[in-house]
Amino acid sequence: MTTLPCIEIENAPNPSASVIWLHGLGADGNDFVPIIPQLHLSECPAIRFVFPSAPSMAVTINGGYVMPAWYDITGRDLTDREDVTGIHRSAVAISELIEREKNRGVAYENIVLAGFSQGCAMSLQVGLRYPHALAGIMALSGYLPLATSLSLERSDANKKTPIFMAHGIWDAVVIPERAEASLDTLEKLGYSVDWNTYPMEHSLHPDELVDISRFLTMVLSKP
Repeated sequence: MTTLPCIEIENAPNPSASVIWLHGLGADGNDFVPIIPQLHLSECPAIRFVFPSAPSMAVTINGGYVMPAWYDITGRDLTDREDVTGIHRSAVAISELIEREKNRGVAYENIVLAGFSQGCAMSLQVGLRYPHALAGIMALSGYLPLATSLSLERSDANKKTPIFMAHGIWDAVVIPERAEASLDTLEKLGYSVDWNTYPMEHSLHPDELVDISRFLTMVLSKP
C-alpha cells in the first residue's frame, strides 16, 4: 500500500513525540494545520504533527460524490451497514503511519492518535486495537465504529490509554446521542474517558482547544 500523503509540522527541532491527526469527511490534511500555534504546548517535548489525507472515493450518503474519505457512509445513522472493508483498509494505512513514526525514533508511548468526525472514528478504531501502548487517543466530534467487534479485537496494550472525547451539543452531523452511545460502550468495557461537551455544532470550540492543549500536555509530558 502506498503511504498516505501527509503534511508535517514540527514545533521544535528533533521531535521525540508525534501527533497523527486525521481529518473528517471531505477535508484533507490541511484542515487542522492552522490550530497548532493556538495549542501552546511549550511544556511538551518537541512534537511532530502528522496530518495525512485520506484517498478520494465515492461516498454513498453524498449521492456518490467523490471526495476524501476514510470509508464509505451509507446512511445518517452512521452505524447501519458500516463499510467494514473501507474501515479496515484505512486502518492499515494509518497503522503504517504509526510504524513510520516509530522507525523515525519516536517511541509508541509518545505517539497520540487524534481525529475529527470520520477521523475520530478511525482514531478509535486503530488506537483501541493497536498492539503497542500509545500515549493517548483524541476523539473529536465523532463516534466508535464497528463497536460490536471491539470487545473481541481490542488490544490489552491500550486498555489503559487515556482517551479524550469532545462533542458539540448542537452537532447535527454526528448527533450527540451517537457519541454518547460510543462513550457508554467504552466505559462498559472499562476504558477511562475524559468526556467534554461544548456549545457548538460540528466544529471546534475555543474552550475545546484549551482542553486539547491540557490533554496533550498531560499525555506527552510524562517524566
